[in-house]
Amino acid sequence: MDDEAISIKLTRDQALVLSDWLYQVMFQSDDLAGIVRERAVWSPIYAISGTLDTALTEIFRPDYASRLEASKERLHTQMYGETSESTAPFEDDSPTERPAIDRSLPG
Repeated sequence: MDDEAISIKLTRDQALVLSDWLYQVMFQSDDLAGIVRERAVWSPIYAISGTLDTALTEIFRPDYASRLEASKERLHTQMYGETSESTAPFEDDSPTERPAIDRSLPG
């Protein structure tokens, strides 16, 4: 198998919103197994999440919640031309407090 790395480009808004969603799914709801049943997919999910957390200094700032909401608003506007209506049936719009997480490998 070819192990050549690939790059995925996201805007800062996309990265921030995706990072928050991944954090909620992986560490707040403990529902990753319910959403992603194929455990092999967890490897790239953890890699993407770790890369985002390393790249996004915003997640550790005191104004994280307002930055996240502003990013969501801009993405809603870009995709749907509006900002206040949700497109997901059970979306939780409350920003997540992000404590420091040790994602280092054991050993």
